Amino acid sequence: MPAFALETGDRDRCEKLRTQAAEHLAPLAGRGEEGRINRPLVQALGELGLIDRLFTSGSLELCLMRESLAYACTEAETALALQGLGAHPVHAHGTERQRAAWLPRVRAGTAVAAFALSEPGAGSDAAALSLAAERDRSAPGDGPGWRLSGEKCWISNAPGADFYTVFARTTPGAGARGVTAFLVPADRTGLTGTPLDMLSPHPIGALAFDGVPVGEEDVIGAVDGGFRVAMGTLNLFRPSVGAFAVGMADAALDATRAHTARRTAFGGPLKDLQSVAHQVAELATRTEAARLLVYAAAAAYDRGDPDVPRRAAMAKLFATETAQQVVDAAVQLHGARALQRGHLLEHLYREVRAPRIYEGATEVQRTIIAKELYRETAAASDDT
Repeated sequence: MPAFALETGDRDRCEKLRTQAAEHLAPLAGRGEEGRINRPLVQALGELGLIDRLFTSGSLELCLMRESLAYACTEAETALALQGLGAHPVHAHGTERQRAAWLPRVRAGTAVAAFALSEPGAGSDAAALSLAAERDRSAPGDGPGWRLSGEKCWISNAPGADFYTVFARTTPGAGARGVTAFLVPADRTGLTGTPLDMLSPHPIGALAFDGVPVGEEDVIGAVDGGFRVAMGTLNLFRPSVGAFAVGMADAALDATRAHTARRTAFGGPLKDLQSVAHQVAELATRTEAARLLVYAAAAAYDRGDPDVPRRAAMAKLFATETAQQVVDAAVQLHGARALQRGHLLEHLYREVRAPRIYEGATEVQRTIIAKELYRETAAASDDT
């Protein structure tokens, strides 16, 4: 573990978490069914106090948790992250009633949360959401409510979650300013879901809203203020997506170092071939650079720096692209054995692809970075 931005206690906690993940969480993950929520695994995360730390830690500690778990058990990492992603809007913007009803169970791992933003026609362009929230005075609650109609797609933990943070359009034609976040329990009338069979092994599904009733008490934050809720959540979690990627890259790199040191070919170990040694050196350098970008972005978030959107986008962009490169190269250096079901690299190969798309695809991160750079340029020009 590198020393940059880390105290001795941080490094010790990371090593302890890797051990817990390998010895306690990985066996639970192995007994789960791919594409379905592993509730014993989620509950174990709660019992270890890891879910609670999602809501009491800064961005840097979140990154260290995700990197450590990803190295030893990607299923545990993803289950933890999805609890945070789905419940953070309630933690940060919810009412006291909402927090009391759901957060203790989320922390304990007995209730599963989900973040329902993407739609069939609005993935990376979150401001283009079309799930309609139409006013309805017969909806539950003390005041006038809404009926939700439309679809959500590519939703992690759907359709098996216990509640969803749902983003819907309350003001047509208003773009980002017309979106509201709602807390929608899974048993709400008119809400149905379908699991999707995806390359990534974690649960993903589609949701259908057929006049689902929601009231004022279900609003998270302010009416028409949902875009701020969504972006605040994504800005927190984007650097830690990079940490997830770094953890996978590190695991692939360590496996490759061990394999190339013991595997013989052309009269000696693979590591003695300059082409192999140089490739491993390049992969290690890129992994370390990705780690430092992630730590820097997380530290900037914790300080409240104004350049968090740019740093977070840079961290996610570089780390996820690097992890894809490292895992792909590791498969190549291992040969056919890495393509066998159950091999670490076969698993990582399926896991590593999705982070380049979710929570803002690589292309979106480049757009954010460029926009922030030119905004800074314009501000500097105004100052002069």
